[in-house]
Formats: sequence, structure tokens, C-alpha cells
Amino acid sequence: AYASIEGQPGAGASVLMSIRKGWTITPAVNVNKNQDMVHRAVGRAGVVLVGEGGHGLRSLLADERRKMERFAPGVPIHEIVIGNEADQVSVRKLQKRMKKFSKKLSTVQLRELRARLKSVGGLNIPLPKGPMPKNMRMPKPR
Repeated sequence: AYASIEGQPGAGASVLMSIRKGWTITPAVNVNKNQDMVHRAVGRAGVVLVGEGGHGLRSLLADERRKMERFAPGVPIHEIVIGNEADQVSVRKLQKRMKKFSKKLSTVQLRELRARLKSVGGLNIPLPKGPMPKNMRMPKPR
């Protein structure tokens, strides 16, 4: 199942969305024009920023980390980069990696954190949720 979406933009978001309980997922909280994206997962372990894409990803992750530190001071922030290199996590191991984080927040703290992040809102861009469609036709210019 993971082999079909691996390497596609939005693959990390679809894997995160399939995690059943304990995590609130916000896909594509930060995106650049090269389709590098950062997804945010909020759970008892704190905030997990999951990045997928190319070289511009480090600056996107740093921006999002700065934003999270401002909105949620004292909350642990973890970063995961999806890929097949040494310091990256593959799409098929992402779900397992998310479950390995130790629980640092109480349920009351988690509820407060989710409410705070919801009130702040996010980047609202018209991106399809999950993997990008393969056979999408572009509209003809008039």
C-alpha cells in the first residue's frame, strides 16, 4: 500500500491521517512553490512536524518550529523528515515512528494546546488532501 504513494507529494499526510487515535493532524501547514510541505501532528508527545520534499524543506521546518515555539511555549516539538536517506524516515516506517514518542503532556494540557492551535488557524491553500491525483487535467487558458 505504501509503495504506491511513496515519492508523491502528500504521501506523508495520507499516512498521518491513517493513524487512528491520539493525534490531531493538520496537513500542509507550510508549503512552498516546489511542493515541499510540512504537516503538523499534535498528540500527548507534543507537536510533531513532518516534512516532505526537497532542499527547501529545512527552512520550512525551521519557520514552523519557530511559530510553534511562540504559540505553545514549553511543549516538546519533534521534527521528522520523510525520505530514503540516512537521517530520514521512510513513508512505510512513519506510523511506527510516531507511536514511539513518549507521552509528555496530560490530557488537559493537550486539550488546551489543540484549542490554542485551532484558534490561531493555519495556512489555507487549495491543495487536495492526501496524495496528488495523477491524471488531473490542467484548465485551458482562454
